Amino acid sequence: MIITGLMLLPVLALILQAYEGSEGLWSHLLATTLPVALRDTLILLMGVGLIAATLGTTTAWLVTAYQFPGRRVLEWALLLPLAVPTYIIAYSYLDILHPIGPVQGAIRTLLGYSSPREFRLPDLRSLTGCILLLGFVLYPYVYIPTRAMFLTQSANLIEAARTLGVSRRGIFWHVALPMARPAVAVGVSLALMETLNDIGAAEFLGVRSLTVSIYTTWITRSDLPGAAQIALALLFIVVLLVSLERWARRKQRFTLSTQRSQSFEPSKIKGLKGWILLLFGSAPVLFGFIAPATYLVIEAWKRVRFAGISPRLYDEALNTILLAGTATIITLLCGLVVAYAMRLRPGNASQWFFRLSTMGYAAPGTVIAIGVLIITGSFDRYIDQNMQFYFGASTGLLLLGSGAALLYAYATRFMAISAGGIEAGLNRIPPSFDHAARTLGHDSTSTFRRLHLPLSKTALSAAALLVFVDCVKELPATLLLRPLNMETFATHLYGEAARGTYEEASLAALAIVAIGILPVILLAKIGRKA
Repeated sequence: MIITGLMLLPVLALILQAYEGSEGLWSHLLATTLPVALRDTLILLMGVGLIAATLGTTTAWLVTAYQFPGRRVLEWALLLPLAVPTYIIAYSYLDILHPIGPVQGAIRTLLGYSSPREFRLPDLRSLTGCILLLGFVLYPYVYIPTRAMFLTQSANLIEAARTLGVSRRGIFWHVALPMARPAVAVGVSLALMETLNDIGAAEFLGVRSLTVSIYTTWITRSDLPGAAQIALALLFIVVLLVSLERWARRKQRFTLSTQRSQSFEPSKIKGLKGWILLLFGSAPVLFGFIAPATYLVIEAWKRVRFAGISPRLYDEALNTILLAGTATIITLLCGLVVAYAMRLRPGNASQWFFRLSTMGYAAPGTVIAIGVLIITGSFDRYIDQNMQFYFGASTGLLLLGSGAALLYAYATRFMAISAGGIEAGLNRIPPSFDHAARTLGHDSTSTFRRLHLPLSKTALSAAALLVFVDCVKELPATLLLRPLNMETFATHLYGEAARGTYEEASLAALAIVAIGILPVILLAKIGRKA
């Protein structure tokens, strides 16, 4: 209950702060900011959702329904864009596709032009560019659940459709895709939530989304109530997205018999057609991972050869690891308490506490950061005022200045990953094991220490890895709540990209991508075992 309350406090504080109002804010927003921000946000969501759904579904069907050269490699390679945060993809392509960059330079050379004034590609700094880049990074959120759904569909249904003369293309449209619709909807919802959480890519590419509006209202106007009101509007859009996803499939029920169920056999494609399928399936990996990762490696090598590794990079690495590691431990312990409480006392009450404690993952990092700032700022002011009144000494910003506020934001944001992963691990342990332990005289603490903890080590490790990587990649909360003069890889990259000095941040960006590959390797191993 205490943990659930702590996880909900940022949202409640946000509501209270927004209630105070901000004089003249909404008239100013309605006249200048809000119409553009709402329009850009909605177009961005629709565009990214369409690209993510198309790429994720088609690639999932490709590696499931067809056997062609390189298919096994492509199965896990399609996960690689997950390792590239959205702000890094924007940072990389801004330099790759710059008018005097390598791509446009090569095109002008081939066409016989000598100057960007004679020929240049459309500017990437646009809403269209942001949609394309985010879509090619976020499609794995659709690919993973959809591929799993395709693999678990009974081949009996496929064979029945084939005996009725339906082509493989018709089977996809009329049998496989309708049954996989829940997985596609869930994947698109996750991709859209990540889009709403983005602040770096949208700002780099000149898109005035609601998330960017929150940041500018807070930082530029120093208007915390106004930022809280816009954050609540953004939170409303998140709730609306989740509600629409569930409403769209409210009447769908799928029942699949496991008796005499056959495995789904892919159709073998050889020769030129097989290589064409491999080329088609590799395109998202090329644009979503290989191109930006290659660029980062080249730029990092140039930077090291020219000036070596900057000493500040070591400090940033230490800050990143300390913050992410500490947040991982805190989040893992909180998730363990919530998940284990639901196992000890199953029922509606524990399920509601579990769901409420994991709501932070659905909220963008900017929204959580503002809520945490309100709570920790009020606490810091209260302690400081009392210390000055009773002892004549100022304590300053205890929580905000020490990084505790940022750790709180991390825990609130990624509690769902920790609690959900641990709950999945505990659910694999049969209740009969608990009964056997109790008959042997073990209480709940002893049972947890000797039985549940050893058997759920894999789930704990996987949850810890995912939380750690997400903390390293998180930009909005880190950017807004980090202590003064403390830089992490993410904030360093953001600062250099905002100044246009891309080569200075190549090492930090490459480090983030390298860390982001870890959960991709984990997912690939799980897929092979399955």
